[in-house]
Amino acid sequence: MEHPFRKTLMKQRSKPGAAFSLSTAMLRRSVIAAAVLLSAACSHEKAEETAVAVKAAGVQKTEIQKVVSADAVLFPVQQAALVPKISAPVKMFYVNRGSKVHKGQLLAVLENRDLAAAQEDTKGAFQQAEAAYATGTAASLPEEIQKATGDAQAAKELYEAQKKVYESRQELFKQGALPRKELDQSVVDFTQARNQYELVQRHLDALNATVKQQELKGLQGQLSSARGKYQGAEAQLSYSEIRSPLDGVVTDRPLYPGEMAASGTPLMTVMDISRVTARAHIQQTDAAQLKVGDKATIDVAVLDKPVDGQVVLVSPALDPNSTTVEVWVQAKNPDRGLKPGTSVRVSMVSQAVPDALVVPASAVLTGADGATTVMLIGSDEHAHQQAVKVGIRQNDQVQIVEGLKEGQRIVTEGAYGLPDNTKVSVESPKQGDKEEKSSAAEKPAGKDSDDK
Repeated sequence: MEHPFRKTLMKQRSKPGAAFSLSTAMLRRSVIAAAVLLSAACSHEKAEETAVAVKAAGVQKTEIQKVVSADAVLFPVQQAALVPKISAPVKMFYVNRGSKVHKGQLLAVLENRDLAAAQEDTKGAFQQAEAAYATGTAASLPEEIQKATGDAQAAKELYEAQKKVYESRQELFKQGALPRKELDQSVVDFTQARNQYELVQRHLDALNATVKQQELKGLQGQLSSARGKYQGAEAQLSYSEIRSPLDGVVTDRPLYPGEMAASGTPLMTVMDISRVTARAHIQQTDAAQLKVGDKATIDVAVLDKPVDGQVVLVSPALDPNSTTVEVWVQAKNPDRGLKPGTSVRVSMVSQAVPDALVVPASAVLTGADGATTVMLIGSDEHAHQQAVKVGIRQNDQVQIVEGLKEGQRIVTEGAYGLPDNTKVSVESPKQGDKEEKSSAAEKPAGKDSDDK
């Protein structure tokens, strides 16, 4: 059976102008067919949405620490610049630079023959004063005291004699053998003798209390003066001997034997480097989070690993020049690997959360309004924008306080500019990325590599 369209086509060919009409109709049908095909292709493409390749990580629960890091300079825990009090040539050195010394050890001797002679001279004067004091206190009383003592003794004898006469005459008067007049005279003599004795005795007591006391004071003054001169000479002689005030190491000895040691100029320096102190200046906001006893590490370029220490001082006052707070971190130094004067990096743990939800820092996005979000991968393989509240940060990890749960997956790379509810495909981590994450997990806490 012949198709109707073919019959129409044959009729149009038999008519004048049929060729042009036929071409126009066929062009119109072709345009319509192309539009239909394009619409179908677009619908098919929309039906098959293209997934965006991203990298993802799971929300983990682990320990995280807030670390305050700063540059610092090492100082010895103790040091002493030994400055002689006298100016004299160096007679002998008993130690060299680098020698270990102990507290009280003799390190050097200055020329001291003149001081030794002065010390002997004052020692003799002191011994003489001691002898004079001993003989003075044991010697007889001065002449005035001797005379007063004799007068008191005579007055006492007279008093006792008059007393006996009075008692005898009183007895005779009672018996009627003595007149009243003689008894009265005996009473007068007895009273005078008693008064005279009491007067002389008071005078003697006053002399003993005054003269003897002053005599003793004079002897004591001479002895004290001689003792002070002797002790001063001994001190001058001791200044010629330079001794160590602490256990440590000699770090500086600028002079040689025979050179003049000037008073007030350091002769040598001794440091106790069994422990060192790293002194850092940090901002007030960071210092407010630190306290004495916080764990810390000291990172030195020449050492393979950081040295453990702890915070021993958080200055209560600001540095007036830099408005920063000085913080000291102290660490043991048994191998002397930490050299005073070295520039180091200190990391101090101000806060630690043992079971914290942690995500990579690259997954956290901060908007223009300051809000923090992450792209959460749902079970439908679409990325959904999720608001979160962050806590402390350590290295490349951030604590999530609110908004996520353990085990959820989030986009770590490719989240920036990614529209909400976009289909994503998670790339498998490369071998190098696995090794890098493994090494980061093994990295000791408190080591902040981002601040290097």
